[in-house]
Amino acid sequence: MIFREATRQDLPAVLALLADEEWVLDPASIVVGEAHERAFAAIAADPRNEMLVLTDDAHDPDGDPARAGGVVLGCLQLTYIPGLGQNGLERALVEAVRIRADRRGAGLGAELMRRAAERARERGCGLVQLTSSKRRTAAHRFYERLGFARSHEGFKLHLAP
Repeated sequence: MIFREATRQDLPAVLALLADEEWVLDPASIVVGEAHERAFAAIAADPRNEMLVLTDDAHDPDGDPARAGGVVLGCLQLTYIPGLGQNGLERALVEAVRIRADRRGAGLGAELMRRAAERARERGCGLVQLTSSKRRTAAHRFYERLGFARSHEGFKLHLAP
């Protein structure tokens, strides 16, 4: 498995993972819109944001992991947040966690989260936090098995464009 920052080439596969949790969608069927392009470019340009992927072990012939190709098996976004609370503790926010539907149950999600937590620790974060939709009960059990605690109640306010 290769754990790396997503490249623009990975964008259709990432969007396919985010589009449907129950089925494997062909990345070639995904329409990458202008808003997706803008969002991906913003994440890639921001040192406090990372879109990360877990791929099978296909390798670039030149050994460049940024061009490693392979099938995207999972993804997540990490955002690093400085804070004044808890004595200036920096935290990592995990979003958009997905594993391909046909590859679940083999430990890939745990590996993806383990590597993300290690990446956050290396950046000096003292906490990893996430939110999960109330309807994703299987995901909640997964996060609890990894040691995440239900410590807060989350709220969202959607803003009209």
